[in-house]
Amino acid sequence: MEAYLLDWANLLLRWLHVITAIAWIGSSFYFVFLDSSLLAPTAEDLKVKGVDGAIWSVHGGGFYHAQKYMVAPKGGIDSHLHWFYWESYWTWISGFALFVVLYLWNAGIFLVDKQVFDWSPLAAGIGALVFLAAFWFIYDAICRIFGQRANGDRIVGALVLAVVVCSSWIAFQLFSGRAAFLMVGASLATAMSANVFFWIIPGQRKVVAAMTSGQPYNPADYAIYGKRGKQRSVHNTYFTLPVLVAMLSNHYSFIYSHPQRWAILLVLMLAGALIRLFFVQRHGYKLGRVGNPWPYAAAGVVLLLALIAWLKPAPAVPAAALPAKVSYAQIQPILAQRCYVCHGEAVQQKNLRVDSEALVSANAQLIYQQVVASKLMPLANSTQMTEDERALVGRWFQGQGK
Repeated sequence: MEAYLLDWANLLLRWLHVITAIAWIGSSFYFVFLDSSLLAPTAEDLKVKGVDGAIWSVHGGGFYHAQKYMVAPKGGIDSHLHWFYWESYWTWISGFALFVVLYLWNAGIFLVDKQVFDWSPLAAGIGALVFLAAFWFIYDAICRIFGQRANGDRIVGALVLAVVVCSSWIAFQLFSGRAAFLMVGASLATAMSANVFFWIIPGQRKVVAAMTSGQPYNPADYAIYGKRGKQRSVHNTYFTLPVLVAMLSNHYSFIYSHPQRWAILLVLMLAGALIRLFFVQRHGYKLGRVGNPWPYAAAGVVLLLALIAWLKPAPAVPAAALPAKVSYAQIQPILAQRCYVCHGEAVQQKNLRVDSEALVSANAQLIYQQVVASKLMPLANSTQMTEDERALVGRWFQGQGK
């Protein structure tokens, strides 16, 4: 019953996490587009109102006129002021809850790989939490110390890149490959949500309070909040694609089981950041504000193509080298060595057992999909199943029903 309820918690939390992440990323990408696409108004009525930039758009059969003010609109805000932050908060809350249910609750299975680092599940769980917190504190310190200096954005960018590289390498020295991908992505995602919670929204609240107080104020006194919020927002938009690829990686064992998996993750994240940079700057390019950003997209695509070429699989076991027909007796020792630890008499992960011929035959399709086709099992290949063994299981499956 416990495993059954955990599966439901996993499903529902993952569903919530995806929904809130779509809402957050969608609103974030939209406002980045607005910032890059707004034009200074030419209409006198807009200038009188204090409009700094505006754009017309059409959607769903209606026209929308977005206007940006650097100070409070003259006459005040005469409708509801909407704040975009719960999308961020609930993305992190649901993601952390999913992390607790899936990874911390089963730390011995999902976090620990004794061939990487031999520590207890409790220690691994604590280590994972420390890892997330440490990344945020280091990243935040870099932004606070160097962010407002001359060339601060470049200095911060270089230092954050170095921190991401170091944290990625450390993660792969401590956690299983699958968990390490997740930990790096979760660290960036935590920093993104913390940027909203600790910097972007508090700064906006102070500026809005001053603008709407009805009392005279000097905009220059509040400019620092805008600069800090803008810097963190820019970081968030460039973190987005690297976070997504890190989170999606747990579906692809050929990535997280590779000996150089930490380098693979870094290349994937860098490619994602470069491609995102292209999409951010292309709006400004159309308006003549920046140069053509196609080299960024090209560099990202080249990195991905190079990665594809690098990870080209080794030649498969020749069909002629396999027996014409494989019996259960031939694959049983493989299952006993590689699969019983999670799907045997003592433990039945996902309510699945494969420790008898009848159970193996009943789950033949699932075994083939997970072991041979997708190579997702054993999880993170923790029991070191070989390609020859997978090929033997595949030949056994092909002989079923014949």
